[in-house]
Amino acid sequence: MVECHSLRCCGDMFAPPTTKLGFRHAVVPVGRWGGRRSGRLELSGLRPSLLRIQAALPGQESSPESAKRCCDSSAPGTSSYVLSTVGNSTNILWHECPVGKLERQKLLSQKGCVIWITGLSGSGKSTLACALSRELHYRGHLTYILDGDNVRHGLNRDLSFNGEDRAENIRRVGEVAKLFADAGLICIASLISPYKKERDACRAMLSDSSFIEVFLNIPLEVCEARDPKGLYKLARAGKIKGFTGVDDPYESPLDCEIVIQQNDGKCPTPKAMAEQIISFLDNNGFLQA
Repeated sequence: MVECHSLRCCGDMFAPPTTKLGFRHAVVPVGRWGGRRSGRLELSGLRPSLLRIQAALPGQESSPESAKRCCDSSAPGTSSYVLSTVGNSTNILWHECPVGKLERQKLLSQKGCVIWITGLSGSGKSTLACALSRELHYRGHLTYILDGDNVRHGLNRDLSFNGEDRAENIRRVGEVAKLFADAGLICIASLISPYKKERDACRAMLSDSSFIEVFLNIPLEVCEARDPKGLYKLARAGKIKGFTGVDDPYESPLDCEIVIQQNDGKCPTPKAMAEQIISFLDNNGFLQA
C-alpha cells in the first residue's frame, strides 16, 4: 500500500479550488478513507484516479517520472509503483499474477513452447502443422496452430504483403505465440517467414530455449511443381510481385533445431515429419511438466 504523509508530496495538483473535472475539493486530508480512520491520506487503490486528476489540471506534468515522484514514499513498509514506457505506450505497469507459467505447465503436464515452421510456399508447412497438432492431441497434449494464411483472416487482416507489413505480420504472430507458450501450450506457427532477422527477433521474445525452429527444406522446384494455390504461376507471369523464391529471396536457417528434408528424392510423409518433431520434444522434456 502506498501512503502519502502530506499533500505536499503530490505537488500543487490539488491547489486550484475548482478543477475542470467539475468538483470543488479532490481529497479530504484527514478522516475516513477506504474504511480506516487515520491522520494520513491513504492512496491505496486510488493512484490511477490521482493520475487522471493530475493530467486534467493545467500545467501539470504527466510523465512516468512525475507519476512515480507523485506517490513514491521512502517510509519503511511502503511499496511503490514503477511505470514504464514501451514503444508508443506510456504510463503502463506490468501486473504479476500468482498463477504463472510453471503452475499452468503443471496443470497441463507439458511445457509451453513455440514450434516455428519455416519454408517456401508449397513446402508443406500447414500440412505438417496439422499433422503435428493431431499426433500431439492423440497423446494428450494441448496445442494451437498459428497459420500464416489463417491469421490474415482476423488478427492481421489490416496488413498487406509489402515489406513493412510482412515484417509486422511476423512480429504479431511472434507475440501471440509467446503468449500461448506462456499459457503452457505447444504453439505451432507455420509461416514462410523468409528473413533470418525476423525469425531471430521472434526467438528473442522467449527468455529460454522454448523456441524451436523447424526448417522444412523442400527444393524450390518441388514446391513450384506442387503450387497448391497457383501462386508460383501468377508470380512467374508477373501478376504477383515480391514472391518468395521467385523475385524475393528466402534466407535458409543456418542453426535451427530441426531440419526436415527429402530422402533419396522423396519427401517424408506428414506423419513421419510430425514424429521427428515429437521425438525432439520428448527428448528435450517438453512433453512433461
